[in-house]
Amino acid sequence: MGRADILLPPTPPFLLQPPRTCRPPLFAGSVRPRHSRVTYVVSEAKEVRVCVNRTCSRSGSRETLALLEALAPPGMSVVSCGCLGLCGSGPNVAILPDEVVIRHCSTASRVADLLTAYCGFSNPAAGLEALALRKRAEGEMDSGNLTGAIALLNQAVDLKPAGGMQFIYKARSAAQLGMGDHSGALQDAIEASKIAPDYPQAYICQGDVFFAMEEYDAAAKAYSTALQIDPSIRRSTSYKARIAKLQVKMSAANVS
Repeated sequence: MGRADILLPPTPPFLLQPPRTCRPPLFAGSVRPRHSRVTYVVSEAKEVRVCVNRTCSRSGSRETLALLEALAPPGMSVVSCGCLGLCGSGPNVAILPDEVVIRHCSTASRVADLLTAYCGFSNPAAGLEALALRKRAEGEMDSGNLTGAIALLNQAVDLKPAGGMQFIYKARSAAQLGMGDHSGALQDAIEASKIAPDYPQAYICQGDVFFAMEEYDAAAKAYSTALQIDPSIRRSTSYKARIAKLQVKMSAANVS
């Protein structure tokens, strides 16, 4: 996608106009504040870094990180980082490769503006509404109302948000599996992995469906794929429990 510089007067207040002196960035990379006039840039950001150091963390940067992870378009990496050298102006967010630092990024609307400005997020309202629907659906699932959860997730899918669809499909897959709809659950889990091939939970969901269908070799392959993507899940209690149950079933199948 080509770059297009779009001037939106007046400049949005959350885009960084740094003070004359500030501490240098304390993380790897060449991100720097821009001192000249700031424009909205429709581009393809490759990475967003959110400072989770002490001061920014107290300002809500971990919530900002979670929100960006939930809304980011496919192919854009969202990671935490150390101090960006603008303490007191947080939460601070760095955009690469644009080499821009954004301050006071603490609300959902500012996160949506950030994604619109630097990631081509075409409909931020849809993204925020879909996220709210997914959160409500997850609450319904926790209370055992799978039918209500699926209805909410169907609404979220219909909104076609620019980012976060893999989380919606993953949640709907789990709900459909709970309802005994193996075909629908597998379809949604596969769709989640197509949207975000590096999303381990999509493969966990596939493994869960295959396990329920008694296709244990396919389940083992799906769980293994998730582990290859994120080796840290090996320490997860839920992952260990899945593998233990799978090993019991596979051992029984081999004996018979």
